[in-house]
Amino acid sequence: MSGMLVLGLMFVAWYGTNIFFNIYNKQLFKVFPFPLTTTNIQFFIGSCLSMVFWATGIVKLPKIDMALVRSIYPLAIINVLGNVLTNVSLGHVAVSFTHTVKAMEPFFSVIFSAMFLGDVPPVPVLLTLIPIVGGVVIASLTEATFNWTGFLSAIFSNMTFQSRNVLSKKLMIKKGAVDNMNLFQIITIMSFCMLLPVSTMVEGGAALLTPESLAKLGLNEAAREQMFMRLLSAGICFHSYQQLSYMILSRVAPVTHSIGNCVKRVVVIVASLIAFQNPISMQNAVGTGIALFGVFLYSQAKRKYKDKGDVKPQAS
Repeated sequence: MSGMLVLGLMFVAWYGTNIFFNIYNKQLFKVFPFPLTTTNIQFFIGSCLSMVFWATGIVKLPKIDMALVRSIYPLAIINVLGNVLTNVSLGHVAVSFTHTVKAMEPFFSVIFSAMFLGDVPPVPVLLTLIPIVGGVVIASLTEATFNWTGFLSAIFSNMTFQSRNVLSKKLMIKKGAVDNMNLFQIITIMSFCMLLPVSTMVEGGAALLTPESLAKLGLNEAAREQMFMRLLSAGICFHSYQQLSYMILSRVAPVTHSIGNCVKRVVVIVASLIAFQNPISMQNAVGTGIALFGVFLYSQAKRKYKDKGDVKPQAS
């Protein structure tokens, strides 16, 4: 199987698992409004899957020492923040709006690629960021579910994830001590350990998922079973799409990964609108369209810039 075909299938699986994650997660937050606990359960499920991969030999267990843990520690912190902020946003606004805001990823990708990798794009590439940002602003003005908590959570989630993507790419290039699959699995386990005391302290009894705490939410036995199934399904999809994200990141440049992520936003937005039948105004749709068109222009400008850089000088 060719490398391009494998990469294409990875993108399809990445998009599919992300769609189901967002749908299950939004359904979950309607009855279980605890983003810290939900995020950590997802980390726990991911940690269990990671252990299974290592125990069965599907993924070779890497040599883990304190030097490696210290180098990955910042990525784990960023991973916790990014995922918690995404879940906070999903709990407060429509899935489609969260992902419209997160279409600004190229903007933050450019900033962090310049900061950490020294990759400063030319002016034409920078100009394509204007419709991306402008489109998000237009869409935000008429969003029916808009609130500042959901909006700002999505913005800061963008910032944390883009810094994580660039930093993890830098780690893979410089360290070479751990492959991308093991990197993500170690980060997931570290994230679970970091967030567990925080989620328990902040959200208290809800974090324990006791019958008493769930009864206070007005959930009967059938509703609790459905909630647990959504927790499990969302957790599996969560780990799968994040794992695929890291696998793809190891094969492509950070900006290419960001563009693919923005295309994924389109698919998720459409799927969520169909699943939840959220109302969308003409201005909201136009703003989203402008932002996504800006992403297209950005990808074309980046490709043109790269093509120019790949041309070898001709002998005179």
